Amino acid sequence: MKIVAQFAVPACLAFVVMTAPAAAQTADTSFFVTSNGIGNGGNLGGLAGADNHCQTLAQAAGFGAPKTWRAYLSTQAADGKPAVNARDRIGNGPWKNVKGVVVAKDVADLHSAGNNLTKQTALSEKGEVVNGAGDTPNRHDILTGSQADGTAFAAGEDRTCKNWTSSTQGAAMVGHFDRKGLRDDEPSKSWNMSHPSRGPDGGCSQADLKSTGGDGLLYCFAAN
Repeated sequence: MKIVAQFAVPACLAFVVMTAPAAAQTADTSFFVTSNGIGNGGNLGGLAGADNHCQTLAQAAGFGAPKTWRAYLSTQAADGKPAVNARDRIGNGPWKNVKGVVVAKDVADLHSAGNNLTKQTALSEKGEVVNGAGDTPNRHDILTGSQADGTAFAAGEDRTCKNWTSSTQGAAMVGHFDRKGLRDDEPSKSWNMSHPSRGPDGGCSQADLKSTGGDGLLYCFAAN
């Protein structure tokens, strides 16, 4: 019996040592790409619906509360309401993925050419690499509705699927989380402003988003 006890304690300690770092990293997570979209094209239920999707996925992954999770989305001025800038909704940073890797130190770093957002770092809330260019299916189009500096587009030409309430007419600006596209140019490499959505259903349906290499996925940031 003494021999069993002597071996049981070290085994238990080894288990604690191996699992503690992973738990600490999960608790410190402040950025992820959603593993799935809401499923209704560009109709996310507005900013509130998109934020709720981020919060729900974070909660299921074990790092929801007490953080406040926000979707990286802008809206355009309409119906007497001012525009909302994605960069103003996501807190101050730094932001870390599920593995504890910093993707950006602050808002300025996030919107600079030197941020650390790549296919290898833009992991889902499950810690998984998301399909990008060259994978089947390609899901690298991330909804943002934003310009390169994280601000909203001017009122007029729709770039937000009618402020995230339309699954038919309109368009949504998307970015490529894997920084790859059909060409070797800046839009193809942009994580938040690559091209507008388009398609036979009008531009904002789930089928339209999938047709250009997307799935209605979002960037989620902890704002606190």
